[in-house]
Amino acid sequence: MSGTGSIMEAGVPSARSRALAVLRVRSRALAVGLLPAALAVVLVAARTTGRLAGDPWPTVTLVVCAVAALVLLVGGAFAAVVLRASPAVTPTVPLSEAAAPDLYRLVRDLADRMDVPPPSAIALTPDCDSWLEDRTHAAHRRDAVRMSAAGAGSTAEPGPESAPGAAPVLVIGSPFLWWMRVAELRAVLAPVVAGTGPSAHPDIADARGFVRGLDAAVDVGTRRGLGWIAPPARLLLRLCRTDAAEMERGVAAAASERAQGVDYGLRIVAQEQVGLAYAGWDRLLTRVALPAWRMGRWPAHLDAGVVSALTELSRRDRLAEGFTSRLGERPACDLLEQPGLIDEATSLLAARLFHGGPAEAGPDWSPVDWAAYPEEVVDRKWRTEAARLHAALDALAVPAGLPPGPSGATASTAPAAPAAPAATSGAGGPVARSGSSGHTTLAAADSPPPTADGFAGPTLERVLGYLTDLGGEGAAGEALAGRISGELAREERDAGPAAGAGKARGADAVPLFPLQPPRSGRDLLADHVTAMVCCAAVDSAGATPGLDWLDGPVLLVGGDRRSDLAPRVLCLVEEGNPEPLRDWLSALGVRPEKPVRLV
Repeated sequence: MSGTGSIMEAGVPSARSRALAVLRVRSRALAVGLLPAALAVVLVAARTTGRLAGDPWPTVTLVVCAVAALVLLVGGAFAAVVLRASPAVTPTVPLSEAAAPDLYRLVRDLADRMDVPPPSAIALTPDCDSWLEDRTHAAHRRDAVRMSAAGAGSTAEPGPESAPGAAPVLVIGSPFLWWMRVAELRAVLAPVVAGTGPSAHPDIADARGFVRGLDAAVDVGTRRGLGWIAPPARLLLRLCRTDAAEMERGVAAAASERAQGVDYGLRIVAQEQVGLAYAGWDRLLTRVALPAWRMGRWPAHLDAGVVSALTELSRRDRLAEGFTSRLGERPACDLLEQPGLIDEATSLLAARLFHGGPAEAGPDWSPVDWAAYPEEVVDRKWRTEAARLHAALDALAVPAGLPPGPSGATASTAPAAPAAPAATSGAGGPVARSGSSGHTTLAAADSPPPTADGFAGPTLERVLGYLTDLGGEGAAGEALAGRISGELAREERDAGPAAGAGKARGADAVPLFPLQPPRSGRDLLADHVTAMVCCAAVDSAGATPGLDWLDGPVLLVGGDRRSDLAPRVLCLVEEGNPEPLRDWLSALGVRPEKPVRLV
């Protein structure tokens, strides 16, 4: 195959020697498995020719034959598992040539320029990375889509099983396509595509297949209860681990050396864009997408959103000011025929990988556009959390109506009563469970009407009065934080697969790559108090929910973002001091005593 011989001058000789070392491990394992059979053949032949007559050779021969048969049976079963086990394949969005002819042409031109075989197909991943993935093993051969060498006019159709040794699939990070320009993407993909040359070497391909088979055998033995398979597979993996790692380093060195002559100067600039894309993508997922996913909604155009996020990051970061000028160049997503549909598919896959959502949209798992995000996600998130906060107060038997003090503030409540079940009513009335997103939410219902000298219902004043800690020990906040943490844990359990079709998120309820570690009760309480403040500001002071591309849900007052709320909430939650927050509310004209609308 063209390119294989010339690439041998770079890093492949080292990689090939390591591949041969891996294959020697396989050969030795095979020899160990055949040794009892060879000994049995020698004994039977000697007995037949009369060279081993008399006792105890008949018994020895019988025992050796039995052991040989058992070893051959076990070894054959092990070999069958290694050969037939399907290695793990990264979930991706397949991209046919009909859907991206210009992208296939770009990749094919790169391969021709570097004199390496073109990838067999292209797929997208919702992550900031690109790599080659071999999918020719057993069950996944039928999924491989060959890249036609006839030119841009051909289309890639799913065909029969690929022959062993087919070129690997090129997996491209979807954020790269939307943020990078065409020339930048070409420079980034050059060393990746160059890796198809070493991959075509028969020794390297054979060694990789052996290692992948062992890895898959460990998984099969663990999942299917075949405990005897996993230990030999792990042993063989340990024996060839070092050589396999050095083989991959040699392959990477060979690919990098081959790509040196392709857009080398531009690749330095493109690598800067890789780092920038990773930073913006991470912020977009954790700050913007995650709140929507938790509500049963998934942003349908995350890749388009990363452009807005990175543009905003470039505007804020002086080091990135020059990057915005490049936005006038042709974006790499122009290489796709229908970028909107591809963006939607990768956005759904991102929700499945990072949050554990279902693989398909449904009534409890629906897409949301960016224009509707503030109203359908931000506002609903705040009101859901405010409802959960008041339900926790109800469970702690905190009065919903207290007469205001001389300065208009309520007095601190009495010590909390013993916790009541979350679904029972406190002074604020029974707790209603609602929510169409598939998650269980809590809302205070049937609250008593305001009295002549006080107020009642879900008010911010109720929260301020409870959290005001005259002793400064924060006991009230700890009790409330514990209630909220417990309710969130129950909601997560209810949203799992065992909750039934109405609430289950599908077989992927556990994310493969969770975005955030568990949060402390104090952090959760601060989030819920902030949500309550935002609801009060929207209902009584004309504020509006908004979306910041890097920070997620924000409060807008007069069209401007208010970023000075967080430290005042923390002062209340951590120190029991409400005065900074009261001053902030007074300046904005927020009425803490006015009931807010909950979900």
